[in-house]
Amino acid sequence: MRNRIVETLDKLKRSSFRSKFKLNQRDLVYIQNKGIETIRKHAFDFITSRVGPQFPKNDGKQTPRKGHPVFVAQHATGTCCRGCIEKWHGIKRGNALTDRQITFIVDLIMGWIERQMVVHLTNQCINTKSG
Repeated sequence: MRNRIVETLDKLKRSSFRSKFKLNQRDLVYIQNKGIETIRKHAFDFITSRVGPQFPKNDGKQTPRKGHPVFVAQHATGTCCRGCIEKWHGIKRGNALTDRQITFIVDLIMGWIERQMVVHLTNQCINTKSG
């Protein structure tokens, strides 16, 4: 499954729309304060409740674009609504997400967040050395 996550993240990175999403400083501090496992739990809860049901409430509008690192990650990974999940990941609408599908989506979100954290730390090191 890890290879599928990496391949999917690389594909999403080539999308001009999806690649515009980045974690901001507030998101990064939130992750640092809460811890990565808490963020994973939030991702699981958001996916299960907001896009997991057979017919999600307000589908297509249920995920804010900011306000929580997982929301940003959902837009970056095409997991913000069932339409995007179908388009990007081939998971058809009209059925509740399975445990396996939820695990894939949460792992994808967390993979994207981890990449963002690496980019941030790398930039921080470069700025520290050049400053």
